[in-house]
Amino acid sequence: MTKQERAERTRHALIRSAAAVFEQYGYAQARLALIAAGAGVSTGALHFHFENKAAVAAAVEAEASHALRAASRGVYRRKTTALQALTDTSHALAHLLRRDTVTRAGFRLSGDATRSGEVDLRRQWQDCVQQLLTEAAGEGSLVSGVPRADMAATIVAATTGFEVLGRRNSEWLSRYSLTGFWQLLLPRLATPEALTRLDPAGVDSLAVPARSLPDHAPPRLANPALRF
Repeated sequence: MTKQERAERTRHALIRSAAAVFEQYGYAQARLALIAAGAGVSTGALHFHFENKAAVAAAVEAEASHALRAASRGVYRRKTTALQALTDTSHALAHLLRRDTVTRAGFRLSGDATRSGEVDLRRQWQDCVQQLLTEAAGEGSLVSGVPRADMAATIVAATTGFEVLGRRNSEWLSRYSLTGFWQLLLPRLATPEALTRLDPAGVDSLAVPARSLPDHAPPRLANPALRF
């Protein structure tokens, strides 16, 4: 292994460790010594890669932003319709939040009022939602008279709300919960013709395999169409 490869591996380990520490303690209470220990390096090695805690947090947010963009690109590569892409991307995001510590920590850091980061993951997600709704309107798949700005705000508020609730109960981020949300929303959003081609559960060919998610109903969400 070359020196550069070792440095990259150490930096990656520090970002993963920092994500776990930020997720557990929050930004204000996180300590660099804990982050370094979690990566199995000294604090001196940490400072070789990052100037301070703010720089570590920025790196976590940047990695989370990259993961969100990659998930969006994965959906676009197999693009069907804009509304299906929107549904699929929300499932991909929920999957990331369930499975990836860096993505969870990035969203938590991005919403932390005690700091001002360079990356706004919620704004990034909002821009994605707005773009896909605009494309859906261009395709003619939106119900006439649907106010896109209000609908985008509803989708962003609900899905980011799942992220917050999912910190204590990961079932809020399950495929079951997201499917219930889209079962309720899509009939109010899509034309009858477009609705017949939409799958609120997301398409199985995404990098969000159904077999990796629980197929049972979470106890507190016995009927998603009624709950949301």
